[in-house]
Amino acid sequence: MRDSDVALAQRLADLAGDAIRPLFRAGVAVEKKSDTSPVTEADRAAEAAMRRLIEAEHPRDGIIGEEYGDKPSQTGRTWVLDPIDGTISFTAGRAIFGTLIALLEDDWPVLGVIDQPIARDRWIGAIGRETTLNGQAARSRLCRELSGAILATSSPHYFFDESSVAAYLAIASKVDRLRIVYGGDCYNYGLLASGHLDLVVESGLKLHDFAALVPIVEGAGGTMCDWAGDPLNRDSKGDVIALGDPARLEGVLEALAV
Repeated sequence: MRDSDVALAQRLADLAGDAIRPLFRAGVAVEKKSDTSPVTEADRAAEAAMRRLIEAEHPRDGIIGEEYGDKPSQTGRTWVLDPIDGTISFTAGRAIFGTLIALLEDDWPVLGVIDQPIARDRWIGAIGRETTLNGQAARSRLCRELSGAILATSSPHYFFDESSVAAYLAIASKVDRLRIVYGGDCYNYGLLASGHLDLVVESGLKLHDFAALVPIVEGAGGTMCDWAGDPLNRDSKGDVIALGDPARLEGVLEALAV
């Protein structure tokens, strides 16, 4: 992983944060996109700022953005941008949303940033490097038993069908109900990488929702995969597991296979 790519990802996060902070808790209007998901002026401003920088410095790289669509790659490299992962949290004034920035090489995530621009927490993960939080090493933690895990998900209401809800409830039944956290968006994955959560289970995510998370979780000693245990790439369906202690993966997959 080139130092210049990590530096560019940090500059992209700086630009997004500069666009988002003045609009946080400022009563911005919320619109609905064609897929009914919410969007605000802050989402669009942050992505536009990031796209301008990428196009100026790497005009042949591809871009996949939540708000402004796809630009094909001529290099095998694609930047994946989610300017505000957790727009509902943003509009509710909850500082648990984040900007997600990923770099794919040949469709695999090799670099990821989670930036929470209000708390100014920034996780950076890259292939071959240790994940950092604000410049300090981040490590996930061991979890001896699944029953003792802290489980997080944004909300089971975001799961798309009854079978995925049933699978989530099956894994939730394996942990103490008082150790389940709802809400958190991408921030949950940063907390997992820093050893505060043990397991995040989500369904129906899109590439811009999960690509940045993979290098961060794995660079902290954890693992990410789909519900079949396969690694995540551009073609993944979006049913996602993040686990701080890879030794617990077999038990998680067994519980989900209802």
